[in-house]
Amino acid sequence: MKYVPSIAFDEMSGSAKGVTAAKVRGRKYIRNRGYGGSVRTSAQAAVKSIFKQLSQSWKNLTNAQILAWNALAQTQAGKSVLGTSAKISGANLYSRLNYWIVACGGEALANPPALQGVEAPTEAVVTLTPTKFTFELENEPDDVANLKLIVMASAPQSNGVTRAYSKAVQIGGVLEAVTEEYDLKQDYDGKHGAPNAAAPKVFIKYFFVNTKTGEKSGEMLTLATLQEDVAGE
Repeated sequence: MKYVPSIAFDEMSGSAKGVTAAKVRGRKYIRNRGYGGSVRTSAQAAVKSIFKQLSQSWKNLTNAQILAWNALAQTQAGKSVLGTSAKISGANLYSRLNYWIVACGGEALANPPALQGVEAPTEAVVTLTPTKFTFELENEPDDVANLKLIVMASAPQSNGVTRAYSKAVQIGGVLEAVTEEYDLKQDYDGKHGAPNAAAPKVFIKYFFVNTKTGEKSGEMLTLATLQEDVAGE
């Protein structure tokens, strides 16, 4: 929380005793001191490692390649933190597309690809019980060549939580974009711990990625709530 200080703090800056004094755009304020978290999950570390690799490889591109990425970026738009359309740079587009190519086991593209778009997945059937966590698409794309399925899930949430898709991380690895029942329980429990009566809700988002171009489809959202195991199964 920020507080506007009195004139007595006109030249004060820095941190002490749990507070920080600073000046931004000519406006002075005091806020609670932030210490930052030192714990990073393996999933976060893996993502950071790929982006670090791409940041270095971008610097090794030729001038012609950089200009080509910049030109392609002019035809694309990203989303700002407010959800509005925003221009992106060539370096940003390079990292966005190549992230999924590398994450799916490919080599980063030095030259920008011909973008073709990726259709979002269909609805999925998710089963969440004390002994099962499975995921299966109801239908698969007409052409699954170069497509992979990515499933992301939040940690178990209480019934009072109504939306936690932003907390979802990838589970199950890189999956084939087909109508196959995937068993996600072991990987999910290893990352988040098993859902229980106090925290029975799991927020899931899933999408396709094109492993040749790095393009990502729109995200599908679904909520799984812990159910009892069916007798005999």
